[in-house]
Amino acid sequence: MTETATQTASVRTGASLGERLRALRLSAGLTQTELAGGRFSKEYISQIERGKTRPTQETIALLAERLGVDATFLAHGVSVEEQTRADAQLARAEALSEAHDYQGALDAFAEARAAVEAAGSDELRLRALLGESWALQQLGDIRAALELLRHARELAEGEQFSDLERAEVLFRLGVARYKLSSIGTALALLGEALALAERSGLPCDLLRADILGWRSRCHRRQRDYVAAREDVERALELAQAVGDRRAIANTYFQASLIAQREGHWLLSRNYALRARELYQELNDERNVGRLLLNLGGLTLLLGDEEKAVEHLEASLERAVESGSPADVAQVLEGLAQVHLRRGEYKEAEERARKALALLEGREDFLDEVSPSQLVLGRALMEQGLLDEAEECFRAADAAAEQLASLSHRTEAWVALGDLAARRGDAGEAARLYRNAAEALLEIRF
Repeated sequence: MTETATQTASVRTGASLGERLRALRLSAGLTQTELAGGRFSKEYISQIERGKTRPTQETIALLAERLGVDATFLAHGVSVEEQTRADAQLARAEALSEAHDYQGALDAFAEARAAVEAAGSDELRLRALLGESWALQQLGDIRAALELLRHARELAEGEQFSDLERAEVLFRLGVARYKLSSIGTALALLGEALALAERSGLPCDLLRADILGWRSRCHRRQRDYVAAREDVERALELAQAVGDRRAIANTYFQASLIAQREGHWLLSRNYALRARELYQELNDERNVGRLLLNLGGLTLLLGDEEKAVEHLEASLERAVESGSPADVAQVLEGLAQVHLRRGEYKEAEERARKALALLEGREDFLDEVSPSQLVLGRALMEQGLLDEAEECFRAADAAAEQLASLSHRTEAWVALGDLAARRGDAGEAARLYRNAAEALLEIRF
């Protein structure tokens, strides 16, 4: 390897702009005074090389011209060609993720690794870590996503990153913790992310809307509907101010779920219809399907069983087309509920079993596992399979306990009480009903 090639290699792996500047200056055979060229002082060049000051983009451009390199390479340690190649590969992976093709996105991120490493840019590395971790989260591999996000958090502490990038990392960590039902930790991370984003002074309304939307989910899981509603209203204001239809749709979706939990079913349906319309405009069939599931449940609550089934079947069709097992499972659980109401216990059992099979190993869907176990248990109980029903009710209680959801646990206790009554054990039934009643009072007040 020639001396120049060796020096260039050392530049490419340099940890800072100052180190790159010094290596390139020495490679060009220039002193600090000569590089300054009367435009800057020798001391200023020395401060840059020692990392004591960061030059403006204009100064970087002038120094790069004197050294015969492009300004992007001097500023970031990556040439325009290398950065363009890595950027294009990352953009493709991000586009696949945006289209909900998360497995395709993961494959594309894997293909982009070599280009990202060759570019030697921490900015590109952070972008790749965030993108790959998000795709992993969507596929249910939360633990692997957290490992990547830990690396991203360490990387984002570098001086080249702003509070806005650090806020993005904390936001994604908060989402991952929410999906693992670590709601307290998720709230803390999302709160810190929001504070950093607002402190950055940089344009970030969409990120703030996303953070508030997910923090609203945390409050909803804790049954703090006032805080949930406040966050989602703030998120909606930000999304509408920017005019981003996807962000507006996401916020309406969350507003619908909050209104449903509060018993405002007509308002919830109104929000859901607005969200569905926006998702349709965006050709986002996966979220259209999720809205149809929500509308099916609301329509069932409002007493129109036939229309509810219509919504659920349309939702199932889209879930299957999207290739999302978790979405399919949620719709199957909804259809199982309808069969149970109709007294079609064998059909309810079949749907619930399929839902549970699809949710096996999904830590991020415990809130679906518990109700699916309850539907299956009740379907079995009505067929006289009491021991099997008890196993299901206890599995539902265990999932609810892991979920830290007292409301889900009360449903399991009521089901176990009904089972005890069916067996003729009035004392045990009364105890379980009493436990559920006391828990409901605690939740309410």
